[in-house]
Amino acid sequence: MIKVASYNMRKGVGTDRLRRPERILDVLNEIDADVIALQEADRRFGAKEAALPPELIARCTPYRHVPLSPRDGGIGWHGNAILVRRDIEITAHAHIDLPTIEPRGAVIADLEIAGAPFRVVGMHLDLSGLQRRRQARAIIDAVDTRDKMPVVLMGDLNEWTQTGGCLRDFAHSYRMAATGPSFHARRPMARLDRIMVGGGLKVTQAGVHHSLKTRHASDHLPIWAVVEPD
Repeated sequence: MIKVASYNMRKGVGTDRLRRPERILDVLNEIDADVIALQEADRRFGAKEAALPPELIARCTPYRHVPLSPRDGGIGWHGNAILVRRDIEITAHAHIDLPTIEPRGAVIADLEIAGAPFRVVGMHLDLSGLQRRRQARAIIDAVDTRDKMPVVLMGDLNEWTQTGGCLRDFAHSYRMAATGPSFHARRPMARLDRIMVGGGLKVTQAGVHHSLKTRHASDHLPIWAVVEPD
């Protein structure tokens, strides 16, 4: 069994409008997942440095970041980052270029966990419904062109509908985890964050991580799922 999680960390800025990355680290330790996809993990302007510095990750958590950033001091690609436990082997990683108006992207990492291959895709999709559907298609195509293995797709899809839009596109190939509403952190009503599985995986447990810290650390709540071979 592998526990995965996804968290839009809002660049470390909490619902109190204070930037405190240490709160994000506390939340990640609470979740205790094996693999975590982060959105808004890098600052958007200037040098686009990590909002969650690598040295803090190394010092305060059992994780390391997949080396996805093209810049010194960053950990992600267009804010998308993937953290893995230190005993997990990273065998490959890449960016997925998306059709977009605003800066958006997705990332992919091939891992080896307990001797078995495992693929993770992290994403943060557009605010435009039409663009989201185009981006979903690009992500599905990017996965389909690679070697087949168990795969988890997760991130902030920005999809407000329950089954329409890009969810319908992903549903042709992937099964959705029943995580629950994750936005807004203080009063969660929308299921903007999603976890999807394919390649012979099934979800055995899933949910939204609620705690006192998650109410303040970001405007999204983290979601999680336990997956295993079907």
